[in-house]
Amino acid sequence: MREFIVEADGGSRGNPGPAGYGSVVLDAATGETLVERAEFIGTATNNVAEYRGLLAGLSAAHELDPAARVHVRMDSKLVVEQMSGRWKIKHPAMRPLAMQAAALFPAGQVTYEWIPREQNKHADRLANEAMDAGSRGERWEPSRSTAESDARAVTLPEPAGPPGDAAVGAAKARAALAGATATAPGDARTVGSTAADVRAARYVAAAPPDLGAPTTFVLLRHGETPLTPLKRFSGSGGSDPSLSDVGRRQAELAAGVLAARGTVQAVVSSPLARCRETAEAVAARLGCEVGIEEGLRETDFGAWEGLTFGEVRERYPDDMNAWLRDPEAEPTGGGESFAAVARRVAAARDRLVAAYAGRTVLLVSHVTPIKTLVRLALEAPPQALFRMELSAASLTAVAYYADGNASVRLLNDTSHLR
Repeated sequence: MREFIVEADGGSRGNPGPAGYGSVVLDAATGETLVERAEFIGTATNNVAEYRGLLAGLSAAHELDPAARVHVRMDSKLVVEQMSGRWKIKHPAMRPLAMQAAALFPAGQVTYEWIPREQNKHADRLANEAMDAGSRGERWEPSRSTAESDARAVTLPEPAGPPGDAAVGAAKARAALAGATATAPGDARTVGSTAADVRAARYVAAAPPDLGAPTTFVLLRHGETPLTPLKRFSGSGGSDPSLSDVGRRQAELAAGVLAARGTVQAVVSSPLARCRETAEAVAARLGCEVGIEEGLRETDFGAWEGLTFGEVRERYPDDMNAWLRDPEAEPTGGGESFAAVARRVAAARDRLVAAYAGRTVLLVSHVTPIKTLVRLALEAPPQALFRMELSAASLTAVAYYADGNASVRLLNDTSHLR
């Protein structure tokens, strides 16, 4: 039985905006490029373009041999998870494309794998060539494409990152594979390389790192509520406000950038209204459901709910001073201490890491829980909470490894709001 590798990608300059896809079919045994396809598809979203690329690649593989086994490699976790059956497909524009793709081969003949973007350069370049051609009012022409040669010319760097995040041997195998497949027919290096060598190199290059993929939490603070610009305490013991008009706009902007990146595989939210509304805006763009985690709720600020910092200092000066000095001190009226919040958040973190091992999850939460996750990852003292800025609808990211180590990768990113 023949085996093909389909690599596919799609892009949208605007999301939605001018969009195109690219796909390539490779012989799994030799790495030879069998078919390249690309097309400008007009105005569409990034995810729709990715599905169109998948459909084109599978169609090309089916034309070559409908009995073949096909391994699909894409840098869109959304498409990979949905086509693997782990995510529901809710978006009306994606559902029929997914159904068409699934119908081309029997389910047992097709497997899906997520790969980093840098390993999908061939299909990515095809998609960009198609969009460039569309912007000129032209059709993409295979004879003008440089995608294959550009993909082969890429020099893969030695791995970087925390211990166990990547394997030097895998990087060398990828480099060897690139050299083996980039040589011209008849080249001495090619003559000495067998199809088995290439298959072995592909296997090692695709092998997971020593510790496996980290579990990554993308942490999104909810959008503004009417209380946010007034800087009033708004925790889990107060009025549970909804998003303001500004907050809803911020949620949509965050949803847009997260959908464009295509890396989030699940969405989990605090139970409070402002977080659920923010999470639902993102989930609607990703075509997934929102899970609820009680441990992600904001601190209960007791009698301070709805008051400004200055008002609390004026009314409860002793309690405020103790709260700022001692992580075990509670707000007036029996609210939660920072220590209590840390224990609750750490327990939620452990549950979520276990439930979503090796995946990228969006957690929509509040100032204190997000800062606490960062503080715990850095093993910083409780006072570090007062040294971080966390804006409404900002993005932060923390990765958790199998050996218990954590890496803070992003903090308070608001570029999508500008």
